[in-house]
Amino acid sequence: MTPTLFGRWQTRLLLLATVGVLVSLPFAMGLIGPGANSVYFWILAYVAIFGLGWDILYNHLQKFRWDRDWPAVYQLIAGIGELIFVFCGAKLFGFLPLPIPKEELSIGAFIMHYSVVWLAVFIASQSIMRIIFPRWRFRGGEWL
Repeated sequence: MTPTLFGRWQTRLLLLATVGVLVSLPFAMGLIGPGANSVYFWILAYVAIFGLGWDILYNHLQKFRWDRDWPAVYQLIAGIGELIFVFCGAKLFGFLPLPIPKEELSIGAFIMHYSVVWLAVFIASQSIMRIIFPRWRFRGGEWL
């Protein structure tokens, strides 16, 4: 079944609040990347907040497809678009506030963190969500 907008929002927030936070912990503790810092949770929050808006666009675009489905390659393209938007907002132009100066956030650490979180959330949405919430797919992505 094609996810509803409310289902997309629920799934996005659930996965980012669980899988996203767990994957961000090693980055925030300084085990991966340069130094311990909460900036990774800020990035995760921006991905969640702006993702709610992106989901409105994705839901609208999906209606133009004959099967109303959103294949995995489109999810990858959407993830790259979200990466570019959050990167420009946080690092390049600095219109998204961060707890550190934007110059201190390395491009490599930002891309590595975003990529690992995106991959973990994608894998969880394709596997564990179907195990924990077996009716999730048939309810348009809604788990509540």
